Amino acid sequence: MRRHYSLSRSPARQAGMSLLEIIIVIVLIGAVLTLVGSRVLGGADRGKANLAKSQIQTLAGKIDSYQLDTNRLPSRLEDLVAAPSGVSGWLGPYAKPAELNDPWGHPIEYRVPGEGQPYELISLGKDGQPGGDSYNADIRYE
Repeated sequence: MRRHYSLSRSPARQAGMSLLEIIIVIVLIGAVLTLVGSRVLGGADRGKANLAKSQIQTLAGKIDSYQLDTNRLPSRLEDLVAAPSGVSGWLGPYAKPAELNDPWGHPIEYRVPGEGQPYELISLGKDGQPGGDSYNADIRYE
């Protein structure tokens, strides 16, 4: 009777992945997660910027409603939330307190009179500072 012996690899060769291979895999996974994370977080900022533009337009409509009811512009945005003293025809509230802040939590600036228009509404963007670019840029009512 003959026995067949199979050639087996040595235990060192069967041990699995080397430390170098594990490090390479971890680095590749980290690179992929970084790329995906930046896309997802960038999407959140883009969404907030679009929401701020929409919020500014909506707030302008509420100011116009206030003006139609009272025959005057509000002296400050808080007049949209609670009736100011000495104003007749107020049928509000026209806005909720949370609507007076942009999506980043900064107060929306309101200026009466505006430059070349009766009033201005401005969100200072993600950084809350005047000027800036990209998501830090000012968003104005036009």
